[in-house]
Amino acid sequence: MMTLVALAITVTFVANALTTLGVAGLRLDFWWELALLVVIMLLGHWLEMRTLGQASGALDALAALLPDRAERIGPDGGVRAVALAELRVGDLVLVRPGGRVPADGEVVDGTAELDESMITGESRPVRRAPGARVVAGTVVTDSAIRVRVAAIGADTALAGIQRLVEAAQRTRSRAQALADRAAALLFWFALGAGLVTFAVWLVLGDATTAVERTVTVLVIACPHALGLAIPLVIAISTAVSARAGILVKDRLALERLRTVDTVLFDKTGTLTRGRPSVTGVAACGA
Repeated sequence: MMTLVALAITVTFVANALTTLGVAGLRLDFWWELALLVVIMLLGHWLEMRTLGQASGALDALAALLPDRAERIGPDGGVRAVALAELRVGDLVLVRPGGRVPADGEVVDGTAELDESMITGESRPVRRAPGARVVAGTVVTDSAIRVRVAAIGADTALAGIQRLVEAAQRTRSRAQALADRAAALLFWFALGAGLVTFAVWLVLGDATTAVERTVTVLVIACPHALGLAIPLVIAISTAVSARAGILVKDRLALERLRTVDTVLFDKTGTLTRGRPSVTGVAACGA
């Protein structure tokens, strides 16, 4: 995509430089137009990178499910807040009500209801007793528990989900591959059209007109919309899906989703909002 624009900028700069130096008999004064073209291209790519950066925020949203610090219980029974990076396998941590489990592990003391909807999609809290496995990022709802750390960092289930999202964002869909091939063919077509334009106007007019028309053809024929729109839309859709709890492991599957006419749900809990509310009040006694 950038080759045509780079070629147009190069031709324009060289032609303006030759005009300024009084060489080759050219009468071109495109310095302002050249500067405007460069600014527009840089602005467009800044907007593209900004949008892609916002799309990759899905990974940041997943990372935000982990707490900033954990309460580690020392050998003497004392509790000290430490960074997650300081946790080690085998450490004992305290998770208070309303707090998130800092790492994958096993409950060793206490019983609590855990909100595991970020892993299972189920809105109903799950009761976890000593010996049960807990996952990093899940929320303890009612009472404190003590957890023995079994996995940290890249070994946690949440890190595995992040790897799935990253892999999905790196894959290429069939539409994107087709757009890349079309953009490559368009480049050669536009380059040929530019050369023909230069040759024709050089014969019919003068070198100044030939350069003007050639640069115009190269800039207008740049396939930015074709080459940028499809990967940008796919990246954004993958990120939006991840924020909504839908993990896309393959962009080709996302592309085929438009042909789906039937969806099967295995649990009714998956269809709930996950926000319990009061539906009625009953008074007991006089």
